[in-house]
Amino acid sequence: MDAAVLTDQQPAGFAPGIYPDMPAEAYHADPRSLSSTGARRILSSCPAVFRYEQTHPQPRKQAFDFGTAAHRLVLGDGPELVCIDADDWRTKAAREERDAVYAAGGVPLLPAEYDQVHAMADALRQHRLAAACFAPGTGRPEVSLFWQDAPTGVMRRARLDWLRHPSGGRLVIPDYKTARDGSPEGIARAVAEHGYHQQAAWYLDGVRALELDEAPAWLLVVQEKTPPYVVTVVELDAISLRIGAAKNRRALERYARCVETGQWPGYADDSTPLYLSLPPWAQIRDTEEYL
Repeated sequence: MDAAVLTDQQPAGFAPGIYPDMPAEAYHADPRSLSSTGARRILSSCPAVFRYEQTHPQPRKQAFDFGTAAHRLVLGDGPELVCIDADDWRTKAAREERDAVYAAGGVPLLPAEYDQVHAMADALRQHRLAAACFAPGTGRPEVSLFWQDAPTGVMRRARLDWLRHPSGGRLVIPDYKTARDGSPEGIARAVAEHGYHQQAAWYLDGVRALELDEAPAWLLVVQEKTPPYVVTVVELDAISLRIGAAKNRRALERYARCVETGQWPGYADDSTPLYLSLPPWAQIRDTEEYL
């Protein structure tokens, strides 16, 4: 594949390339390419559920506003944050003001939340490595990548939190997450639960496919959402990335098969029943108690 050409225009037909100014709505709405989130959904659920969610836009979830706001302050890009002078969203006036901010494309926050995300951004800037990852002037936020998967022909996409300007050294791709538990053990559980090793392998594939770097690194920058807003930066080990890449390959093959056949199956073949056992933990517990 030829090296990608940087362009400020949305691609015609979403051709392989690097697009720093693609609106988030256009990126997420593209039905012709598969994202890391979609690949993880196909494996964690089933193609039928993935396809339904792809063709039926999901309602906005207020729970995501906090993470969006934190990203806005850390990356310096995203929707406007608007502080609503209210104690909660229970009054009609507060809800109307909130909905008006949504309609204008912003993120409404209560005063405590507004102060909290600013305090988090301040704490992150005090962390030497995390601050360097997202230092103003060192790169561009929210950069979209599109590339074609050679084995399946599937168009893949990724949206990098931060793409650093070329510096001659190894390209580092940082990804910012907020979490309840930013300890190494907590992060390991989150990686397994949310498939962040799949996300890492997916993004690294895109960087290599578009010839941005032959051996890039992906860093997970995790910040706790409670004071003192501790920041932990981790790089996943080789076996985690190998497992993530293998799961991505399975998802791509499954997705390609569904596109080719036009069939989006559920959890099992609809012609025969599944042969099912108790979960191992329940089998052990109940065997000891009853058998």
